[in-house]
Amino acid sequence: MSTRPFFGRSLASALAHVGPRPPHSGRLSTRSRSVLALAAASAIALAAAPAVSSAPPIPAGAGDTIVTSGSPALPFPQNKQNEPSIARDPISGTLIAGVNDEIDLAPCVQRANGSGSCPFTPGVGVSGVYFSTDNGTSWKQPTYTGFSARSGTAAAGGKIGTLPNYLEAGLVSGGDPVVVVGPRPDAQGHFSWDNGSRYYYSNLTSNFPGANTLVTPNFAVAVSHTDDITGAVAGDNTAWSSPAIASGRLNPVVFNDKSSMWADNAASSPHFGRVYASWTSFRAANNPHTPSEPEPIMAAFSDDGGVTWSAPVQVSSAHNNAHNNGRQGSAIRTDSKGNVFLFFEGTVGLQSAQMMAVSDNGGRQFSTPRPVAAVADVGVFDAFAGRFTFDGFAGARTNSFPSVDIANGAPFGQGASDRILLGWSDARNGLGHEESLLQTSTDGGTNWSTPVAVQARGDRPDFTAVAISPDGRNAYAVYDAFHAVYSDLSAPRPMEGVVVALNGDLSGPVTVLHRGVSGDARASSANSLVSEFIGDYNAAVASNSAVYPVWNDVRNGDDCPAVDAYRTALRTPAGSAANASSADWGEDSPTAASTDTTPPRPFPPAACGARSRFGNSDAFSGVFSR
Repeated sequence: MSTRPFFGRSLASALAHVGPRPPHSGRLSTRSRSVLALAAASAIALAAAPAVSSAPPIPAGAGDTIVTSGSPALPFPQNKQNEPSIARDPISGTLIAGVNDEIDLAPCVQRANGSGSCPFTPGVGVSGVYFSTDNGTSWKQPTYTGFSARSGTAAAGGKIGTLPNYLEAGLVSGGDPVVVVGPRPDAQGHFSWDNGSRYYYSNLTSNFPGANTLVTPNFAVAVSHTDDITGAVAGDNTAWSSPAIASGRLNPVVFNDKSSMWADNAASSPHFGRVYASWTSFRAANNPHTPSEPEPIMAAFSDDGGVTWSAPVQVSSAHNNAHNNGRQGSAIRTDSKGNVFLFFEGTVGLQSAQMMAVSDNGGRQFSTPRPVAAVADVGVFDAFAGRFTFDGFAGARTNSFPSVDIANGAPFGQGASDRILLGWSDARNGLGHEESLLQTSTDGGTNWSTPVAVQARGDRPDFTAVAISPDGRNAYAVYDAFHAVYSDLSAPRPMEGVVVALNGDLSGPVTVLHRGVSGDARASSANSLVSEFIGDYNAAVASNSAVYPVWNDVRNGDDCPAVDAYRTALRTPAGSAANASSADWGEDSPTAASTDTTPPRPFPPAACGARSRFGNSDAFSGVFSR
């Protein structure tokens, strides 16, 4: 494969092909945000296009397994799960997954006028936990004890399927999960795989209603961990630590979001066992006088297994204006030598680009971020929701955030190639011709291969996530494949998970390892009902012999024509004018879901049918080899 340095004149030339990026004019939501621009429909393709072949025929749905096994088929929103993360213990093979999970929320309620309300129940956590101890053949969601409204009434001491010990800390688990596995420290703080494994779970957190002020009214980044997998799987609260705040000094006008986490898992590293976290710090959050708030990428590390965290360091600039847009979607990894690589989507001259910063001293300082890939963001702007959506208006929100993995030879690191694999969803070929692009580097990110498009013919790939085998021989990607053109809600919007593989250096053909069962994206929903919702990402982890992907899946959901009609009516001139003062309609926020609209918000059990599986979205996974 050809390589080239991706900086200076080379990047400028590449960026010229994918078109400008409009300025970001401030946060678009309260829980998470998108600063992505509409890709130029006439953009010139830069990606290579290898042949895509299929593995031996796989019956639809064979070889994949539901991760969100505790999720009920109904009612909404208890049946709503999305944004999966997955990690694998390289010693035992045990898998852990984290998912945004609303299993413990109260069901929707019906107002006196017949309209519905499906808000987040205050104080109830949404960071779901799942384990597989049989190499991904089956998954279990433990039942812990905590603050729950699963039975219809919110109270302490109820059954929860989410991270425990948050209520006791005066906190609420807020989703956006990231799970990783690293070595366990001994009593003297020395890390070794001989001590066993430590499982980490990072998520957003906020104050429990009426509790202390340890955390801002917005979100902070918290990390829990467990060394006791037997107890954690059995539902023992004490198997998990109390949550530790990783995002540093707390500030009521700072909203931390879109976090990533990694444990240095190669014994060859001088920082073996160190845990890293990164996130976007939205500053002056909720300040009406700051329409374009500063938003730097931040990072911190822990040397004691996630119990305490270093003071955060600012990795990028904080500028967010007409000349330098914001930055989001960080992803952090380490190589076998302990170098820390932090990627995020930012801009160069208002053009989207995947940016990279490197630390050679264990995360204490980072190099100045520089662009390593030009990006044409996917999606079309839905003005009512204030979001870029992938499949149509009132559709699934989307992004082109980076996904990254490094062949660091874990768990021991000897002889590692340290090949970096970077992937994202891209629209440089225009709407309806999106690509899943992958590129690699074998010299620490100085030079990069030409981006390779790995999606199967006919797929519109969203939420590309990558994994590379520790020995660097095999590269993998998982994405949600959409098929319909961007449209209104009058026709189905089929989508399913797809897993592909190719050589680690991205040479040779692309093999489709698996295609899941298709579902209708219209069946998914934000709690406010005004749009679809399948979250922001998929995930994957690889061993030297297999890949373990996890993806958003709607095969078990039902479209609701009454909700489609409601979503359409909101976007008519009359509907938009009647609701012009409302904020965050496209988001999963308590305010958006609990206040009523014109026309009235449907009550799903009545509007969709008592047995309708409307809103039922899941996470599916599988184990696949080349």
